[in-house]
Amino acid sequence: MKSKTPPTAGIQDKRTTVNKALRINLDGERYGSFAEIGAGQEVARHFFNAGKASQTVALTISAYDMTFSDHIYGKESSGRYVCESRLLKMLKHEYQKLEDRLGTARGDQTCFFAFASTVATSADPKKQSHGWVGLRFQNKPRGPYNDIILHVRMKDRQRLLQQETLGILGVNLCYSAFYFLNNGPEFISQIVDNIKDDSLVIDMIQTTGPDVEKFDNRLLNIELVRTGFSEAILFDPQMKVVTISDAVWNKAILVQRGHYKPITNSHLDILKKGCHQLKSDFKLRDNQFLPILEFNTSKLQSKEQIDEQEYLLRIESLCGLGHYVLVSNLDLFYKIKDLLRKSTNKPIAIVVAAHHLEKIFDANHYADLSGGLLEGLGRLLDQETRLYVYPDKTEEICLTTKSFFPKDNLSLIYQYFLKQSWVSDIAGCDEIERHWHSDEIFAMIQKGQTQWEKLVPPSVKEIIKKNKMFRLKKSGS
Repeated sequence: MKSKTPPTAGIQDKRTTVNKALRINLDGERYGSFAEIGAGQEVARHFFNAGKASQTVALTISAYDMTFSDHIYGKESSGRYVCESRLLKMLKHEYQKLEDRLGTARGDQTCFFAFASTVATSADPKKQSHGWVGLRFQNKPRGPYNDIILHVRMKDRQRLLQQETLGILGVNLCYSAFYFLNNGPEFISQIVDNIKDDSLVIDMIQTTGPDVEKFDNRLLNIELVRTGFSEAILFDPQMKVVTISDAVWNKAILVQRGHYKPITNSHLDILKKGCHQLKSDFKLRDNQFLPILEFNTSKLQSKEQIDEQEYLLRIESLCGLGHYVLVSNLDLFYKIKDLLRKSTNKPIAIVVAAHHLEKIFDANHYADLSGGLLEGLGRLLDQETRLYVYPDKTEEICLTTKSFFPKDNLSLIYQYFLKQSWVSDIAGCDEIERHWHSDEIFAMIQKGQTQWEKLVPPSVKEIIKKNKMFRLKKSGS
């Protein structure tokens, strides 16, 4: 499928938001509706300000009153208005009106579209400013429709700035969908064009429909993480991208970080013992907490370092074990905690191997914080947050919290955390087998050695062998 060249592309090459809106207005094939709840009619406003809006805008609506909104779109069983189900009802209702009322008159010449958003903006830093934004559109007259759905969080503290960002995002979404369906990275770059840094987070993007079936939604979301417009994305055990807020809402969380290249039996033992400790410390039942495997994507910052299919296979191997998988660009543990705290006030535990303690208590990692290491550790650990340390055991040594000795000026701080049980061992050296690291397994695979097969879960072994991951040697197949 070829993307259509934007009208007046040779005249107005500067892709400002106004020019993008004008190009769409000058496209005689595009005609649609704008339904915006919660942040003003910021998207429609750009089209009106650009001129020639009568050629594009069939209707704008903002049903702010809950009674009016429920009358138009129906009530939500959850009682929420800023949710995906409300957005989908808005898209369905507005798009159907276009086809019912205008289909006979202009359906043969027109690609209909419906833009919708339901957003909660706030100047209160304690409240989350977020929303759902979507577009339903045809790519040819009388053709089937496609959907693009986003969940976003606004980071500006002023409502007017939040509204302006949403207006730009909405125009970009229309512009990208109409003219830039060539490839995923280009599509994503157009969606975030002209949006200033640190003003918007896109937690999730989901595309459906015949004209966007070339897109792999998983890779689109990973691209958001790579470009920095998403801090993290979450895959459920079925390898579907889900919103972090919905998945972790009101649950205790156990996070285990690794690069899982590949995941080992040692990782699973760590996870099992961490879950047991979390349940014991906070008197939790199984349905009250969620274990999450997380890995960082720092290498994704360079396009040359990406092996997209390998990343997907690694995610598949983790999800296939029945776990949620968090893919993030957050380099420090306190940032992971900050992210999760936006959606739950329940206990959070982070499981690490003992050799990571040295990095966690390294002041160099907190140089960007005005309070340095003390601020970083203060943001990481508290009465509702734990650091569970798993023994790092080899044939020669076994590292635990007791064998870690920070620098003299940090010794009392470390002892304080130990006495508070905010940092604690989750097993003793006599309770575990040798700790096998991913790097060791990876080296075995590359050398063609076969002993690695007993050191990873069976399902992971099959994925590696079937897909010849990590440059698997024939002798190991």
